[in-house]
Amino acid sequence: MKIAVASDEKTHLTDFVVDYLAQHGHEVALYGPLADDNLPWTLASEKLADAVATGASDEGVLFCYTGTGASIAANKVPGIRAALCGDAQTAQGARWWNDANVLVMSLRATSPEVAQEILEAWFSETVRPDEIATIGHLKDIEARHK
Repeated sequence: MKIAVASDEKTHLTDFVVDYLAQHGHEVALYGPLADDNLPWTLASEKLADAVATGASDEGVLFCYTGTGASIAANKVPGIRAALCGDAQTAQGARWWNDANVLVMSLRATSPEVAQEILEAWFSETVRPDEIATIGHLKDIEARHK
């Protein structure tokens, strides 16, 4: 799977996650400061979201200090369902009920150990079949506001 990864800064956590993804067989595409590009977090988030929305990447993993700003920026791109996850249960639910395609984590609040738990939950779950109609509702909402 090709995973886009972006952040507002390169940190021990971002390095850990990029290494984790590569070790688990994912092809990683880096954006923003992770790619030595001095884009502000807003534009790094947009580039990652564009990569996922266009299919250049299958999914995304995004970081910023709190995670909220990056989530907001990514969710401005049509087709993106970015979910800020602080624990494995939230990641699991974001996949089950929301078919989230961009995982967002806080650089401030996420340890590598928790990030690993989140990643394991994220990549082991998919949308539940009984939620397909709900995902359709989200797409309809998005279409009404273009």
